Amino acid sequence: MNTGQVDAKAVAEIVAAAVAAPSMHNAQPWRFRFVTSDGSLLLFADLDRAMPKSDPDNRALHIGCGAALFNLRVAAAHAGFSPAVRLLPEPAEPLLLARADLGAAHVAAPHEEDLARLSPAIAQRHTSRYPFEEKDIPEDVRAALRAAAVREGAELQFPGPWHLETVLELVRDAESRDTLDPEGAAELRRWTRLGPEADIATDGVPEYAFGPRMRDGRVPLRDFAGRRPVADRGATVFEKHPHLALLSTPGDAADDWLRAGQAMERVLLEATMAGLATSLTSHALESRDLRLLARDPVVGTGHVQMVLRLGYGPQGPSTPRRPVREVLDIAQQP
Repeated sequence: MNTGQVDAKAVAEIVAAAVAAPSMHNAQPWRFRFVTSDGSLLLFADLDRAMPKSDPDNRALHIGCGAALFNLRVAAAHAGFSPAVRLLPEPAEPLLLARADLGAAHVAAPHEEDLARLSPAIAQRHTSRYPFEEKDIPEDVRAALRAAAVREGAELQFPGPWHLETVLELVRDAESRDTLDPEGAAELRRWTRLGPEADIATDGVPEYAFGPRMRDGRVPLRDFAGRRPVADRGATVFEKHPHLALLSTPGDAADDWLRAGQAMERVLLEATMAGLATSLTSHALESRDLRLLARDPVVGTGHVQMVLRLGYGPQGPSTPRRPVREVLDIAQQP
């Protein structure tokens, strides 16, 4: 355990790993501040990157920031630190989502002991919008992913055939609503990068990460292109029997969303280490009325926060990230 002085270089490397996390439309809705006086690293929500129409409660924003927090924990463990982390540490400052005390002597909890093992997966994990093989996921891998979610206070459920049909129907319903929603379409356009802009972007979803159009299949993927033409983008057949998993939390408040983001990222990194490709969809969860229907009424508990697609196939390309200098402040005091 590293309990020595925390230097700015180590903090920058930890933040660089944190910002590799996924976020809705790759908006990267986070800011960090390192306080040199006490060695604390603070995570803030960046509301300039919020999506009032698609994410009116900032639920997805918190999930993305929770994923960044988990990467922060992994990178800190890899660097030899064992940070004490507190969620929402200042009730009077709601934009301050978490505090990680890097300089504090802290005995790692059982669920923190193997975080460093996941460090290589941070750079390997990319959202894949490509077809996966029609190949089952072994039960021992599924069990490991379920356990990963539990370690972060969440639940991961692999829906059975009829529940899977329900989830796919909810996604299709959400897609139909989107076609009639000009404000939601405007938010989507704000965060997509076409043509030359895709090559210089530092945020958003660039056209080279859209993946091919679906010619056949039943995969719940958002088509970021919409009706806009994308050069050299073909169409292909996707899997007809996608492997989906639903991530749920017991509650549905801001701290639950942050835990959901950490659980989601732990599951994604474990899946990456197991050789799986992954993608995410929150399409059917952006409308509260649809989100309530996503839970299995027989065995499901809690609140569904994310739908994960898992399988064997190509990893997607890396998507752009803002430089660390743009998201990290270093200050003497909080």
